[in-house]
Amino acid sequence: MPTFEPVARFLAEFHRLSPAQQAAFMRAVALFREGLTSGSFHPKLRVKGFKSEPGVYEMTWARDGRALWQYGEPIPGKPGPHVEWLSIGTHDIFDR
Repeated sequence: MPTFEPVARFLAEFHRLSPAQQAAFMRAVALFREGLTSGSFHPKLRVKGFKSEPGVYEMTWARDGRALWQYGEPIPGKPGPHVEWLSIGTHDIFDR
């Protein structure tokens, strides 16, 4: 089962989202988790490498909802990949 860890910036940005946006992100995380497990992400998520930072990926969680993440070191005793959530918001997170 994949593990997840949000960085402080992500947590602050997540709490600034509306409740509807937070719910949309959590629904997308369910699809994202399935993709991590199966090795193939749902096309709706449009997971791809983030061009300006090698090793960082972007995920679409709503029409104007994006999240940046990277693979972290696996947690000992926990099977599956470890994901570090870096940033979340609208398309403008790419300009930060």
